[in-house]
Amino acid sequence: MTTVAVLAPDGSTGDSIELPDAVFDTPVNVPLIHQVVTAQLAAARQGTASTKTRGEVSGTGRKPYKQKGTGRARQGSLRGPQFEAGGVAHGPKPRNYEQRTPKKMKAAALRAILSDRARNGRVHIVSGFVNGTEPATKDALATLQRLVAERPRTLAVLLPSQSTDWLSLRNLVGVTVIAEGQLNAYDAVVSDDIIFTRAAYDAFTARQTTSRVNREGER
Repeated sequence: MTTVAVLAPDGSTGDSIELPDAVFDTPVNVPLIHQVVTAQLAAARQGTASTKTRGEVSGTGRKPYKQKGTGRARQGSLRGPQFEAGGVAHGPKPRNYEQRTPKKMKAAALRAILSDRARNGRVHIVSGFVNGTEPATKDALATLQRLVAERPRTLAVLLPSQSTDWLSLRNLVGVTVIAEGQLNAYDAVVSDDIIFTRAAYDAFTARQTTSRVNREGER
């Protein structure tokens, strides 16, 4: 079981938290992570690319020249793909790129990524990123530098109600801010470190525990 100290914005450490093994100490299944992340990126594609076939472009259907006697290759229409204003052969059409990914697979991939980060000391918990109720990007940056000074990509996990921290972090380069309920495999896997606020951590682990109980009840 991994233990993480809760860091305060002033740099002091409070109580320590033992990360639950069911969430932060599971086997790392690389093929599963790859499948889930690939599906997530595919689902983000718009799929609106579209080209016109020879039957859809405007233009005459007249034969450009007679079949024989010209010395040139026979042609039946000026709308063929070999002509400048013709249609496109085998071009893209609007399509849906989504791949079916069960919720259990997504949850298992996220747990695997969190476990990998936790084993390498890259899961952190803070009581908050700034002191007081006023946004302060400078204070938030100082908190980050105490934890992840050498690594450029950080994922900050907050509650939607923690507006002061949201506003303080939103302009920092290399920092992705996400709501606890939206934590996903892609944002986790592309981040070097994952930082939870204490409130977001409590909400996340409580939801994970509830989901685990439900899964075991289904068996």
